[in-house]
Amino acid sequence: MLNNMRLSRQQSAGKKPAQHDKRGGRRGSDTMLPLVILGVGIVAAIIEPKFASVDNLMNLARQMMPLLIMAVGQAFAIISGGLDLSLAAVMSLAGVLGVLTMAEYGAAAGLVVMLLTGVVMGSISGFVIAYFRTSPLVVTLGMLSVAQALALILSGGVPIYSVHPGYAEVVGFNDWLGVPVMVWIGVLFTCLGAFVLRQTVFGRYVYAIGSSSSAASKSGVNVRLNVMLVYMVSGLCAAVCGIVLTAWTGSAQPVAAPNLTLESLAAVVLGGVALTGGSGGIRQVVYGVIILSMLSNVMNMIGVSAYYQTLVIGIVIILAVILDRLRDRAQQE
Repeated sequence: MLNNMRLSRQQSAGKKPAQHDKRGGRRGSDTMLPLVILGVGIVAAIIEPKFASVDNLMNLARQMMPLLIMAVGQAFAIISGGLDLSLAAVMSLAGVLGVLTMAEYGAAAGLVVMLLTGVVMGSISGFVIAYFRTSPLVVTLGMLSVAQALALILSGGVPIYSVHPGYAEVVGFNDWLGVPVMVWIGVLFTCLGAFVLRQTVFGRYVYAIGSSSSAASKSGVNVRLNVMLVYMVSGLCAAVCGIVLTAWTGSAQPVAAPNLTLESLAAVVLGGVALTGGSGGIRQVVYGVIILSMLSNVMNMIGVSAYYQTLVIGIVIILAVILDRLRDRAQQE
């Protein structure tokens, strides 16, 4: 209560108007990106009529979920003023450990191990970043190597196909109310992430730290603890992504979807979340994920080579960073 009162007084003294302007400068994303999604959908349906079929839209929804879940975790890190480059590696490690555990102790134990793996790896990154005041870029890059190496060592460098059949069937392929279970999981975590950011004290602290960690600290916010919690959240999202992807593919890959981390970063920035932190939200992240997933889906349907798809994603990332800088420049003017 006292911390909230201090934070409110500090924001009213000058911080809040700046943050309001920063968010207001990005409201164009809420108008433009739905139009972009509509335009991409129309063009895709013209190029490939099967794009608009119910079967393909369901497949598109499934394809979106791993990226969406990971992008939610990435959004927490970026809004707090950092980023997490270890997400895909942590996801792979969680999948490997989970499947190995399932073979001995059952599906429930494997799922718990997956979730704990993500939280523990995220907490280690967050602890080093928060308590040693180190760069999130360097720390999470190091954690990427650690998690990737552990996944390769534990799996022997080869995929593990002994996935629990019940878990793979329920999470990867079953439907509920006509919608795939993995889509329900993605939607649930997206809504939960949006609620935490906008409706909880922790969420307000994430924005405050991203805007100015020193000002947040002077206002009574425990910056170190909350930064550590941010990376625990991102690690948890990576683990949930591993749960979904492992069930869908029917295997635990020691190097699973290595481009997913960069794609999550692109989706977050493309949606309008500032790389400098302190602004944006989950709705913008969803817009970015939809755009990237639609582009990937239509390129697959028309037979575009995977090499060219990687090229397109790289171009989108560069354009997203340029748009982010242009938005910041427009706000300053």
